[in-house]
Amino acid sequence: MRSLFEAHERFKEKSLKIRRFKHKDLVGLFAKIPFEKTVVGTSYEGRPITKIKVGQGKRKILLWSQMHGDEATATMAIFDIFHFLQAKGDEFQGLRDSILNELELHFVPMLNPDGAERFQRRTAQEIDMNRDAVSLQCPESRILKSLVLNLKPEFSFNLHDQAKYYAVGNTGVQTTIAFLATAYNEAREWNAGRIKSAQVISCMNSALQEIIPNRVARFSDEFEPRAFGDNIQLWGSSLILVESGFYPSDEEKQYVRALNFQSILIGLQSIAQQSYTGYKIEDYESIPENNRVLLDLKIKNLAVGEGEFQYVTEVGVMQTEINSRNAKKFTLESVIEELGDLSVFSGISEWDAQGGRFRPISEFPELMKEYKIKNAPKCLKIGEPATFVVDFGNAQTLILDGKII
Repeated sequence: MRSLFEAHERFKEKSLKIRRFKHKDLVGLFAKIPFEKTVVGTSYEGRPITKIKVGQGKRKILLWSQMHGDEATATMAIFDIFHFLQAKGDEFQGLRDSILNELELHFVPMLNPDGAERFQRRTAQEIDMNRDAVSLQCPESRILKSLVLNLKPEFSFNLHDQAKYYAVGNTGVQTTIAFLATAYNEAREWNAGRIKSAQVISCMNSALQEIIPNRVARFSDEFEPRAFGDNIQLWGSSLILVESGFYPSDEEKQYVRALNFQSILIGLQSIAQQSYTGYKIEDYESIPENNRVLLDLKIKNLAVGEGEFQYVTEVGVMQTEINSRNAKKFTLESVIEELGDLSVFSGISEWDAQGGRFRPISEFPELMKEYKIKNAPKCLKIGEPATFVVDFGNAQTLILDGKII
């Protein structure tokens, strides 16, 4: 339903403009929501974890976001969905009524508020709670398991963000949305519950293909015995895992947020109307695999060395977001990640340096002064900053912290 995606701006929670918001930024938003609110527990550092209930249907659905504190795209989309469910009398009233009359929705928009405070993946205990479904060392993990066991939801939506280095199959095209119908055992067998997960995902994928054709992928279903997704499937709830990837020029993931808004609502509609039953496992398995094969920058045909020691190589550069002290902003740092034959990798950006030779920027004091560079590597080395010069003889190109200047 492309019209739902196109209408997203009408329902958007305007106060959430960047990914690095914190729990305190949601407190006022929770207060405005006219649905049933319950504090289901507190985080390790004492922050309340809130569940929102809406709908009067018989089929229970549990949705949670920010199990990892730095994965905030779906959290923004959930607040947009709250606005959508409050609206009345528009062209989506039939869809809205269907969801609210058939389903009982339970949302936990921020499951790991301590991680969100630091904008980090792990909890305040430095534990990845998505590997804590068995040991339950985190209070946040115990809250989630309790919700699943007490509510007994027919479907569960496990909402994440993934790294930007995934591509759709062998295309080299960056994955924007990835799905997974998690396995419940090492044999990766298909029972009725897992089949339903795959059917709903297939419906969501079909809708997304109208907007982002060939940018949807399917995550590996290797069984992870410690993960919540795999265990929730085992515990009897059909688990739909959504991974928000990246889209070009969408640094704060607002475009991907709108895709989440649309696809989650489509998934809920398919459950409410049971339209997912028209899909088969084959539809799910036809979604290309999600492959981690991307680099931020791939430089091809770069000459290195002199005389008998000269060779031509490829250079792979990757960027890391470095949080500011309060984790509200970030800077990018780039390092050389790979050298050699990089034919199995693609670059989000690619550049052919044919005819150019590596030279350390220390040989160009005027450039060091102009760009205020104090230290730079004297050779190509993995893990070193991606700052150097490509010399073409009569011209030079500066690679400055992984960017082509």
